[in-house]
Amino acid sequence: MKIIDGLKYTKSHEWIKVDGDKALVGITDYAQEHLGEIVFVELPEVGTELSAGDGLGVVESVKAAADVYVPASGIVKEINEELLDNPGKINEDAFESWLIALELSDPAQLDELLDAAQYEKLCQEED
Repeated sequence: MKIIDGLKYTKSHEWIKVDGDKALVGITDYAQEHLGEIVFVELPEVGTELSAGDGLGVVESVKAAADVYVPASGIVKEINEELLDNPGKINEDAFESWLIALELSDPAQLDELLDAAQYEKLCQEED
């Protein structure tokens, strides 16, 4: 299982990578491993306003469907169109296969998320 320092994580297995006022959001390596082969991704429309904890879409695998939640509030500025045609890219590298790019509306919310060490501990407790 891969966990990257410098990212923030949620208890529901999403990651967020902040670059200025833009943030990329995806599901973690732990999440994709437990889902198995991902076959479908549903993403929001560009311009959608989301609040922290809102559902941003769905990731479906051959085993299950999982809702994906946004870690921090913001407006969807971009979606990863490549995943709509090739959702299995998430299985290849969950941290390169971001789902959405957000313009953050409240960056202070990031302080409430888990760092890499806290997230690793959470995953160990769940296994």
